[in-house]
Amino acid sequence: MNVFSTKEYQQRLLKTKSSMEKQGLEIIILADPANMNYLTGYDGWSFYTPQVVVVALDEKEPFWIGRGMDTNGAKHTCWLSREHIIGYPDNLVQTANNHPMRFVADFLKDRCWANRSIGLEKDVYYFNARWLEEFQQALPHVDFLDCSLLVSWVRSIKSESEITYMMQAGKIAERAMQAALDNIAPGIRECDAVAEVYRAQIRGTESFGGDYPAIVPMMPTGEKTSAPHLTWTDEPYQNEQAVNLELSGCRHRYHSPLARTAYIGSPPPQKLQDLANNVVEGLNLTLDAVRPGITCEDVERVWRTHMAKLGMEKESRIGYSTGLNYPPDWGEHTMSLRQGDRTVLQPNMTFHMILGMWLDDGGFECSETFRVTESGCQTFADFPRGLLQV
Repeated sequence: MNVFSTKEYQQRLLKTKSSMEKQGLEIIILADPANMNYLTGYDGWSFYTPQVVVVALDEKEPFWIGRGMDTNGAKHTCWLSREHIIGYPDNLVQTANNHPMRFVADFLKDRCWANRSIGLEKDVYYFNARWLEEFQQALPHVDFLDCSLLVSWVRSIKSESEITYMMQAGKIAERAMQAALDNIAPGIRECDAVAEVYRAQIRGTESFGGDYPAIVPMMPTGEKTSAPHLTWTDEPYQNEQAVNLELSGCRHRYHSPLARTAYIGSPPPQKLQDLANNVVEGLNLTLDAVRPGITCEDVERVWRTHMAKLGMEKESRIGYSTGLNYPPDWGEHTMSLRQGDRTVLQPNMTFHMILGMWLDDGGFECSETFRVTESGCQTFADFPRGLLQV
């Protein structure tokens, strides 16, 4: 069953082909499962084995090529006609002396495409050095170009249907965040609280269910809040302890990340409370500044100016484009809210703005996922900002 209409998939394909023509590409071979999903609808946990989508300028539909046992999954989720779903034999799976990319190369030869300008997604998680070697050996006369972000940029402006799924993901994120707060208490194991977060992420709401997010809940405690990207342990929570909460709702692979910081006990240390107040004030100011026509670096400048008045600085970017994705990341790897990114904001671009300040002995996080509207921005979740107390 297709998540979007066939017409929407075809419109995405036309935009992709337009970008291909501008870059002088006649064929592109996609390895990123998010880009594969975007153009075909394919959705399966099969990206641990090689699979690709091939787009040709003179073909009305892309070709999905993957492991033979996954072709039925493609038939269930893709809008493609059956002859555009191609499976390779299982003796190519994890075999030292053969490789599925040889099968893809033979497919190109059979269609007399081996002499065309071909793009590969060379800088995505799912394309590795072995793949490139196999292509170069099988097609030695082809000068493969890099098309790593071609489809990702097409994805940067969302359709109304995509926005709907991100709004639903925001509602799931609210429930997941509340589940975290409801299960954090002295003596409760971190892993038990995270289990309830997972439960909320998958259950979704009474109206729609959830999907697995591309990133696991990141919920470090105590001094570990000084570092981003830590997960959890089986240690019990303690009184007078901070907990960073960065998680996401997900709906049909569309994400709405949300970050907050909670404190177990009362009152919290004044240093942490002051940091939280300053960060939330900066978040509010920066969100208020978002509007079409300004650049990503214009948005970041509002935050940087605010924190500079307080004698503080955040070296890392404060946000990035987000939406459709698979593990290990919900970011789209295109736009970043930071100095030097002069991408002009347009309506229905979507971002995760995460204002995390990680100090030597602790930290505070607060984030919102939003879309650019015709006159400003709209956040997808509605959850209290500030230092939350358990």
